[in-house]
Amino acid sequence: MMIGYARVSTAVQDETSQCQALRAAGVERIFVDHASGKNLDRPAWKECRQMLRAGDVLVVVRLDRIGRSLVDLIETIR
Repeated sequence: MMIGYARVSTAVQDETSQCQALRAAGVERIFVDHASGKNLDRPAWKECRQMLRAGDVLVVVRLDRIGRSLVDLIETIR
């Protein structure tokens, strides 16, 4: 299954363009957070990770949607 994750940093930002790109890529389920990337305790991100199973593909528009630093990305991959 292709699972998408979108994040915007503030409540006034709009995730529409990210969600459109994820749907165009064939994503079946999209999780969206309105939170800073420095906060790793994001509700939709947590739910997204819990849904991922072996063989699933996580799709994001840009890597900085997952975390703000290389350390965040490495920790996510672990």
